[in-house]
Amino acid sequence: MRKRWLAGLLHALVVWSLTEAQIRYTIPEELSEGTVVGNIAKDLDLKLSEVSERNLRLASESGERYFGVDSAKGELVVRARLDRETLCGQSATCLLPLEAIVENPLQLYRVEIEIQDINDNSPAFQNNAKVLNIAESTAPGARFRLEAAQDPDVGSNSLRTYTLSKNEHFALDIITEKDGTKVPQLILEKSLDREKQPTLSLLLIALDGGKPAGTGTAEISVHILDINDNSPVFEKAQYDAQIPENIATGAVVVSVKALDKDEGANSEVLYSFAPHTTDLINSIFSIDSLTGDIKVNSKLDYETGSSFKFDVIAADKGVPPMEGLCSVHLEVLDINDNAPEIVLKSSPSPVREDAPVGTVVALISARDLDTGENGKVRLTLLPGVPFTLKPSIPNHYTLTTERTLDREAHSVYAVVVVASDSGSPPLSSQQEVLVSVVDVNDNPPVFTQPFYTVYVKENSAAGSILCSVSALDPDQGQNAKVLYSVLESRVLDSPLSSYVYINSENGSIFSMSSFDYEKMKVLKVQVQARDQGSPSLSSNTMVHVFIVDQNDNAPAVIYPSAALGSVSHQRMPRSAKAGHLVTKVTAVDADSGHNAWISYRLAEATDASLFGVSFHTGEVRTKRSVSEQDDSSQRLLIEIRDNGEPAQSSTVTVEVLIEDGFHEPVSESRQKSPELNKRSGRITLYLIVALASVSSLCLMTFFILLVKCARGSRGGSSCCIRRSDSGYKTPNRNLQIQLNTDGPIKYVEVLGGDVMSQSQSFGSYLSPMSEFSDFTLVKPSSTTDFTDTLNVLDASLPDSTWTFECQQVRESQHLDFV
Repeated sequence: MRKRWLAGLLHALVVWSLTEAQIRYTIPEELSEGTVVGNIAKDLDLKLSEVSERNLRLASESGERYFGVDSAKGELVVRARLDRETLCGQSATCLLPLEAIVENPLQLYRVEIEIQDINDNSPAFQNNAKVLNIAESTAPGARFRLEAAQDPDVGSNSLRTYTLSKNEHFALDIITEKDGTKVPQLILEKSLDREKQPTLSLLLIALDGGKPAGTGTAEISVHILDINDNSPVFEKAQYDAQIPENIATGAVVVSVKALDKDEGANSEVLYSFAPHTTDLINSIFSIDSLTGDIKVNSKLDYETGSSFKFDVIAADKGVPPMEGLCSVHLEVLDINDNAPEIVLKSSPSPVREDAPVGTVVALISARDLDTGENGKVRLTLLPGVPFTLKPSIPNHYTLTTERTLDREAHSVYAVVVVASDSGSPPLSSQQEVLVSVVDVNDNPPVFTQPFYTVYVKENSAAGSILCSVSALDPDQGQNAKVLYSVLESRVLDSPLSSYVYINSENGSIFSMSSFDYEKMKVLKVQVQARDQGSPSLSSNTMVHVFIVDQNDNAPAVIYPSAALGSVSHQRMPRSAKAGHLVTKVTAVDADSGHNAWISYRLAEATDASLFGVSFHTGEVRTKRSVSEQDDSSQRLLIEIRDNGEPAQSSTVTVEVLIEDGFHEPVSESRQKSPELNKRSGRITLYLIVALASVSSLCLMTFFILLVKCARGSRGGSSCCIRRSDSGYKTPNRNLQIQLNTDGPIKYVEVLGGDVMSQSQSFGSYLSPMSEFSDFTLVKPSSTTDFTDTLNVLDASLPDSTWTFECQQVRESQHLDFV
């Protein structure tokens, strides 16, 4: 019957509305599980197939799953019992918010379920039986408040009224309080007579507004009492006593006594604290109901309460009982049981590390809850801190600086304040006060290294990081924030900023351009670290950027010179024997070290069996005697390769013309006319003058270096002379002289090199193949300028060299004589 009623009610009450993606359903509470609330798919304009495809689901803010979706029908169904009183309590409106979520595309709908109350709870009394003791002398009109019934339903289903069983002495009055609670009261309408009827039984009925109405009942028993017309009287109206605060628990502090003139039970007295006695007094004291002894239940504390005043009631055993009243006043005596307390009147102010002596840091006071000598307090500091306490008004002190501070040594001082009272024995306490020291910019940044050394390959891409410098500042905040910059200078007539860039935040140094070892061996970058304090402080460091040579230059042919054409033409007699020197290919490489070591090979030849090229010197000699069958025109392609990785190479083409009537220049000179002999004599003179000049220059250079060595011996420099086994080994710092040891001087080279300096060269060139032997002294130039300077050279490079080296602290000169 109830299920059919609920089903009918469901169809009558289920209402829904759709406004701006919001749906509301209204249903009664207590629906059975599986009950259909509504077709949510239809209400959301979703096709039945979309329920599963778009994964229609419900989410609740509370996380409880009271509802679900039937994916097959698109219906919203009940999944759990709905108790409106549990869900919403006494709220007039009960709404359960839900979120309906569909995917693809993702949409969110708000669904509200309004749960309507049904009358499923009846009014109920907490106590179904109530006893009222009413003296027979009570006058008509007296009111007696009864317990109100409770009904968790709301609205019309909640508590509505009370009824009282029929009787001749009492009437029922219902009072509505401010919160809407209906409270029943009994009104005495007719005087009671214990002798006629000692007890009365009444039935109180509570009714709610449901249909049908729910009810709850309570039985009321009225006991009519005899008259007790004498009250107990205390011996004193007020009892006074003094007790020490350290009195033992359970000790009696005072006893009270009262007398009753009645007889029998009406004269027997019971003692108790008055109903208005505080919970504190009830927790500290207790009273013996028979003897009137008041005892201490817990430890007393003078500082919590120095006195207690309360009332004691003496009630007889009469019916109704009569009462007498007296006051008890207890005074607690102080003892030194409280340690002094330190109070910071202000939070410690941060102190600048350059603050003058006597700067006030904090205001401190002391207090002691004890009294008299027990409450007198003195403050001191534990030693080891640069602070002192100065007294001001009583029990107040100022914490001041006693000497200058250093934040880098101590950023925070833990100042321990000790407070001692004058009690016997004295008590003390201590408190730690943290004083922060404010930083002052008194420390410049310090680089982590006195100088930095960086090696970077030449031709590296611009923008690559070279290194990172770092400076530390022991200060704090902006005073410790370091910004980096490069001090501007000029390098090779260009500003330093065109070569490097530094990140001002992290000190990373980047290249602004690609470096060329042949133009620059080392780049000196002076970096400055400056903090952001006021005034700011700074320090400098030097970054030495050493350019590492790469094999980026191919060997340059200086003889045979390409200025006369792409092919060099040489002549030789057909009578030449094996080992005949045809010509000498000379090349230089602008690189250094292994990258500048040059080797020669015959790449192509008209007759490879006739000619050969010295691997190291580039001399082109015959491998056998020239025969009549050999072609008069021989073409040689000679490859010059350096020792780099990868190797660079260049080629030169030599056209050799074999002539029958051609003779060596030396032999012909013997048969020449006196005019040619004179010219040859002049050439010889020139050679002697050149040799003398070079020798003089060498002696002068040796002398200068010896003087520098002598001076440098006091400054830590060292000099040495050594012999080099190969002309291809070039020390980093040396002066090198190369002489031809197997004939007249045709090639003289004075080399001086230092990775810290630029190379210079002085060249002299002799061409034995030209008609007139020329002597040329070229101005200082880079090695790469040789090709533009030399036209003809045919000379043997010496197999051994003397090398004079001078290691010096400062940069050395580099002189090349070729």
